[in-house]
Amino acid sequence: MAFLDGIKAAFTSIFSHKLRSLLTLTGIVIGVLAVVTMFSSVYALKQLIKTSMEGMGWNHSLIIAAKGSGPISPHGSRRTKSPQRTAQNQRPINYSDYLAIKEEIPHKNIYGMVENPSLYRLKGKDIQVSLRATNLDFFSSKNYATLEGRLFNQVEEDNLIPVCVLGYWFAKEHFPSSSPLGETISFGKHRFKVVGILADDSINKKEGFSFDSGGRRNDLEAVYIPLKYGCTYLSPQSSVHMIYVQSHDEESFESMKSATRQLLLSRHNMYPNFDFVDISSIMITISGEIDTQMHKWNITLFAIASISLIVGGIGLFSTLLISIQERMTEIGVRKSVGATDASIFLYFIYESVILALTGALIGIGIAWLILTGIGVAINMPLYLPLAGVSLGIFFSLLIGVVSGLYPAIKAARVDPITIIG
Repeated sequence: MAFLDGIKAAFTSIFSHKLRSLLTLTGIVIGVLAVVTMFSSVYALKQLIKTSMEGMGWNHSLIIAAKGSGPISPHGSRRTKSPQRTAQNQRPINYSDYLAIKEEIPHKNIYGMVENPSLYRLKGKDIQVSLRATNLDFFSSKNYATLEGRLFNQVEEDNLIPVCVLGYWFAKEHFPSSSPLGETISFGKHRFKVVGILADDSINKKEGFSFDSGGRRNDLEAVYIPLKYGCTYLSPQSSVHMIYVQSHDEESFESMKSATRQLLLSRHNMYPNFDFVDISSIMITISGEIDTQMHKWNITLFAIASISLIVGGIGLFSTLLISIQERMTEIGVRKSVGATDASIFLYFIYESVILALTGALIGIGIAWLILTGIGVAINMPLYLPLAGVSLGIFFSLLIGVVSGLYPAIKAARVDPITIIG
């Protein structure tokens, strides 16, 4: 009961001096608001980067390409050829390899890609067109949706039906006044029926954050046709320029990678005329570097926010110290009716801690309102991270105890006889 009585007495004192309590709370509120808002901003940025990477299919995935295929390799390195076997007497990675991986290796997404950038004549003028042959998983793994029409289906893939899907920017540039959906367009000797048009980039547009915008812009400036058609008519020996494979989760990635390598080696007479680009490892490295920088930034932000908390603590300390002089009679009366030094000490500590905790909760509430408003304004979700909230509450309580310690000790040492005298 003594504890509850002390809490009630502290609240009574706080509400009986509303203006003083409000001014005391201001410093704590600003300090906690700064801590929570800064940590929330960093947390939101990390989550956005992670979500964007996953949305673009960069997590736990790898790319398989012909050895020394140039820009596909992350370092541009080329291995030396074996004196017993040469690349010339080995067939390249082709459509049948893609089918074998698709059928035999457990995966979440898989697509092949044949890219044939060239000059084509369209509507009476020569234009540079990136003609890409791929399959449906390309669009789903990169989160590309259709604006009009549809994507090509499996029947069209299997039966070499010449259909195409136009990228958003390709259609906007070359068909600005009318929709090309349903029309037949020619690229060289090949004629394709337009069955769909891709929508604009949903990731960068939705999140309000530019992430690999150049690469995704290039994707949406291309024209897409079924993979089997491209391998049959646009690529010698039905070769595939690259194969993308994504595992279901991080735990199954290494087994998927190992099984894919063994399958390809067995199909190519144990000659490794292909390279693996481990996108997952690259993303882990990048994420590690981002986490390191974010950690340093968190330390900087916390140092800045701590100044506000310290200033708030000084204000709380000053207020309690001054209030002792105002409450000498109250302290004397409490002691004269049997209050001990310990109960007077706890009475002031309770008041200090309650003021600090109230300031922390108000600061967290204001931070939530500010972050919600900013998130709506910039079209990017901002969250209250548990770490930031916990840290704000912890340090406000710490400041409450530290700031109230000396005033509580001084109040506990007041001699009621001296006051009466």
